[in-house]
Amino acid sequence: MNTERHSFKESWARSPTKALTYRVLILILDFASIYLLSGRLEVAFGFAMISNVYTSIAYYAHERVWNRIEPSKMRCLIILKGTNKKAAKG
Repeated sequence: MNTERHSFKESWARSPTKALTYRVLILILDFASIYLLSGRLEVAFGFAMISNVYTSIAYYAHERVWNRIEPSKMRCLIILKGTNKKAAKG
């Protein structure tokens, strides 16, 4: 059994790259869905461009915050959350 701890930290260069590729995908989906709903290219394009700016910033910030959370703390939160559910039932 491998007991070696893996402490991978997201690099400052990797986060924006992930954000960019994610935004391209979401940009396409936003444009397509708004175009299907409105039937207007200019509305779909405008919404997709505006949405792309603020959601890219939010995604990057979200990634950086999650990168600061130690995996051991996440396990504790998950265990505590499960304990609260059991206590509420019983």
